[in-house]
Order: sequence, then structure tokens, then C-alpha cells
Amino acid sequence: MALRVALKVDVDTDRGTREGVPAMLDDCREFGAPACFLFSLGPDQTGRAITRIFRPGFFRKVSRTSVVQIYGVRTLLNGTLLPAPHIGRRNADTLRLVQKAGHELGIHCNNHYRWQDYVQRMSIDEIRDEFDAARTEFQRIFGFAAHTAGAPGWQSNALSRQVYDEAALLYSSDTRGSTPFFPRIGGRVFETLEIPSTLPTFDELMGRPEYPDDDSIADHYLSLLREDRPNVWTIHAELEGMGKRELFRTILRRMKEERGVVFIRLDALAQELLAHRNRIPVLDQVQGEIDGRSGKLALQGN
Repeated sequence: MALRVALKVDVDTDRGTREGVPAMLDDCREFGAPACFLFSLGPDQTGRAITRIFRPGFFRKVSRTSVVQIYGVRTLLNGTLLPAPHIGRRNADTLRLVQKAGHELGIHCNNHYRWQDYVQRMSIDEIRDEFDAARTEFQRIFGFAAHTAGAPGWQSNALSRQVYDEAALLYSSDTRGSTPFFPRIGGRVFETLEIPSTLPTFDELMGRPEYPDDDSIADHYLSLLREDRPNVWTIHAELEGMGKRELFRTILRRMKEERGVVFIRLDALAQELLAHRNRIPVLDQVQGEIDGRSGKLALQGN
């Protein structure tokens, strides 16, 4: 069986939408790699994420990944000293370029900062309002309803799962894990298929002594690819589409030339899996930590 890789592009910021997305469209076209672009569609309040200084591991991550260099001073002031630009309204034309290029489209969030930092404390009505705001903006821009979503920072819980089920999504990608599953939280099984990210992200590897340069990071990615499961790689417009674009291009090229990778769309994978729905396992969704990332996130349980 051929090695299959699905690209899941999280677009977090106004700058990432304006600069990173067009670059990624060019690279995906060159290497024949379809992707699922998940958009942040409301206000960019990235600057407010400074509150994460209280999370375990935050300073280690900041020192490793050069946050200011990656995101830029302007973005890190959005929503604090500078107004929060509304991503969907400012960048609708850029988002439609992704649609025109034939990539899969989905929802990352309305307000990235609000979801990532507060969804675990929100009520069901607050989560529903936040997700509905993103769904409405998505419909306005693209002219059809979103069929997938992937939560910022892999922040997911029973209430957000209920909202996904209400929206009748084809699938979601909110967790880190190894195989597609139906999530169970607190004994409740949810209806929306979950396809977890199986590969680490750039910011989890950058600056670590075991990966001293870009070549070692590329080698590591190729070593992780497996034939017995979908390889789902979450990438970011702000990293792979901007500051680490050359590394992204190198990995895409090496995946094709050295490992014979076939790039697949996540929605095609979901449809393939759901054609045999009774074979998809029900597994617990739990909260835990990932090496190289600060705070807790949604994981596939054993």
C-alpha cells in the first residue's frame, strides 16, 4: 500500500492569511499536494495570547521557536495595542483563491485566541455562538456550509463535540493520535468522525538539541511515515508558508522522491472510512500533554 499523507493547514492570523496562504498554494500546486485549509474567520486577537505565560512549558517553547520572528511584532500586538483585524472581511479574496485552486475548505475558528484559551471554560451556548459565527462567515465567503473543522490548539471537549454533531460535519480533526475514531467523552459517544493529527508540528521540533538543523527535522518526518495508517500532518500558514517555507518545500519534495508519498484530501479519506462506518473504533478522547507543546490538549485515548 502506498504511503499516504494528508495536509491539514491551520491558518491562525491575518498575516498568515495574507502572506502564508498564497505561498502555500504555490507550493502545493508545484508538488501536487492537495490540502485541507482551516481558516480563522473572525477577529485576530493574537496579542492577547500573552496570558499563556502561566501555562507549563510556555517559556521553553517561546525560547525554542522564536515567536516574535515567526509571527512579527504587528501580529503580536493585534487585539492589544493595535486593533484586531477581522480576518474574513479583510481577506475574502485570498480565501476564495484557495477555493478556486480546488483545495478542501474548513473552519479553524472564529476567534483563535478566544477558542484556544477559553473553550474549556465556556458554556454550551458560548461555544455554539462562537462556532456559529465562524460557520456564518464561512458561508458568506464561500457560498456553502462548512463540512469540517479543526480546533485551535487541539482544544476540544464534550460541549464542543456536541456543537460539531449539531452542525452535522462530515468529520473533524481536533486531536492528536494515531487512527481515525469516534470520540467518547464521559461515557458519551459522539457522531462526528475524528481524524487526528499523527505527525508532530514544526514548532514542536524547532530548537531542540536532537534536531539541530533543518535537514535533521526533514529526516525525522520521513522516518515517522507509516503505511498502515493515514499520516496526517498539521502545518501552519505562519510557519510552513512563511519563515519555514524552504523546509516545507524540502520535506514535500523528499516525501515524493524518497518515499513515494501520495498526497490525499482529508474529506476523501473521511468518505472512504465512513463507507465502512461499523469498522471505525470508538475510543476515549482525553486531555494530556505532547512533548514540545505547552499546556494540555485533546488526545486519542488508548
